[in-house]
Amino acid sequence: MAEPTDVLSPDAFRILNAIAKAGSFAAAARALGMVPSALTYRVRQIEDALDVLLFDRSSRQARPTAAGAELLAQGERLKQEVDAVVNRVKRVATGWEPELTITADGLISHSALMELCCDFFNLNPPTRLRLREEILSGTVGALTSGKADLAIGVILEPSSAANLRAKPLGQVRFVYAVAPHHPLARAEEPLSDTELLKHRGIVVADSVQNGTTQSFGLLSGQETFTVPSLAAKLDAHLRGLGAGFLPEPIARPYLSTGRMVARRVERSTRIAQLSYAWRASANPGKALSWWLEQLERPITRRALLEQHGSM
Repeated sequence: MAEPTDVLSPDAFRILNAIAKAGSFAAAARALGMVPSALTYRVRQIEDALDVLLFDRSSRQARPTAAGAELLAQGERLKQEVDAVVNRVKRVATGWEPELTITADGLISHSALMELCCDFFNLNPPTRLRLREEILSGTVGALTSGKADLAIGVILEPSSAANLRAKPLGQVRFVYAVAPHHPLARAEEPLSDTELLKHRGIVVADSVQNGTTQSFGLLSGQETFTVPSLAAKLDAHLRGLGAGFLPEPIARPYLSTGRMVARRVERSTRIAQLSYAWRASANPGKALSWWLEQLERPITRRALLEQHGSM
């Protein structure tokens, strides 16, 4: 009997993925240009070596068993690790990363970030740039999970700062804001928690996939309306669908024109201390080094936190 290490080749994973995608051995064989019997024999070799059943053949379709699904998932992880090794080799050879992924919290100004991207591309670098937007824990989570190389707008907690290098980006003050037609716009200030509990709170969903999520400004027992982004939260505020804290730079244009009203509350006004971070184990290539140099500039950091326009 063959050993697992003998049969779990890249070609074997290609066959298993084709079966899972096509839904049958025959369809997968056609897609791969193989004789069906040869494909079936390869799968049986893998199953015998692992001593598990990878596909449920009880019906006309071939569905991965729990063990098969886990093997496919681990195969994808192994492929990503191989890709990471290849990328590291290329980076060592050229000094420029093949790809740089930057994750930015929803608090970060899109326009300021795009201006930095323009400056970066003007260098005509060989590095492909990928941007991700995350919320709360998802920002640092993308970095620690290896999905990003640089995180901008991180709220670092001591427990999550391990193996990361971080520098201060600045602070953002939050204001409690409501639409002019919302009942809290006419309530007596300062607004008590008892008064706030009577009204729906608008919150942004933490984008972290696994681990502890974060939330701010919520009261225990308060009815909530959860939205996927700060842009959606702002829209909900403007429509009077609820109330809550908004970053002051984002709310500022609407407060100045009267489309929203800032209200004083008894509870402390939140101030978020933000950072930018990258993995301590990383040896910065030319692309990451360029971005870190830009973030050293106070004018750049201010723009990323303050340069928000109106909808």
